[in-house]
Amino acid sequence: MEPVLELRNATLVRGRTRVFENLSLIVEQREHTAVLGPNGAGKSSFIRMLTLDDRPRATDNGTPPLRLFGRASWDVSELRARLGVVTGDLDSGFGLGTSGGRVCGLDVTLSGLLGSHGVFSHHEVTGAMRDRARDALARVEALHLGGRPLNELSAGERRRVLIARALITKPDALVLDEPTAGLDPVARHRFMESIRRLAREGTTLILVTHHIDEIIPEIKRVVLLKGGQMAFDGRAEDALTSERLESVFGGPVVVERSGGYYHVRPR
Repeated sequence: MEPVLELRNATLVRGRTRVFENLSLIVEQREHTAVLGPNGAGKSSFIRMLTLDDRPRATDNGTPPLRLFGRASWDVSELRARLGVVTGDLDSGFGLGTSGGRVCGLDVTLSGLLGSHGVFSHHEVTGAMRDRARDALARVEALHLGGRPLNELSAGERRRVLIARALITKPDALVLDEPTAGLDPVARHRFMESIRRLAREGTTLILVTHHIDEIIPEIKRVVLLKGGQMAFDGRAEDALTSERLESVFGGPVVVERSGGYYHVRPR
């Protein structure tokens, strides 16, 4: 199987700012990986490269700086079927420009097949497509949310529905951007336990976050970003130490581990 992601000496420039320089990273299929760093480390730009919203500069030797599933060139709609992405921007803005957010959970999920923010009169929707939407909702324990408008759901419920939307194409990999932002501790743990099930079912997870407690036990590899540079890449137990996290986040911390999860508090 081709790697989900190959970055080889990737340099990303936005305006006059070098966001990344010579960044190299390979993520194999089923190699669940967390990309961890503080605000301003380059996490959002990393996601924008994966979605092809930003493109790294061509290399001098002609080697493509970015490959996804072994390919340097993609039609974006085709890529979406292989790589599901759920970001905070998607959560906060879904459907606002067309329906004020009043899109029921089933249609939100179904829209993942249509490349839209809802289901509209010009769309041709079959019973098989609606069955796929129900199956995707069931995978994240959100089937009961299918008839409720997205703008009436809690933060955790919305996140589940949007992940179902990403899963409806049965992607090989799923990119999650700080998936528990805004959730209380109980809801956060319950939500991440559902993400664990996806990992065990074989969907490759790439978690992009600054919340250490989002890193589920199935994630064995952690990449630490700082200032657009890779500060560390290796096993989770080697990355999530007080010394390494203090260096990346710029302050003294204590790291504790419980039930397979890591937790950090200021020292």
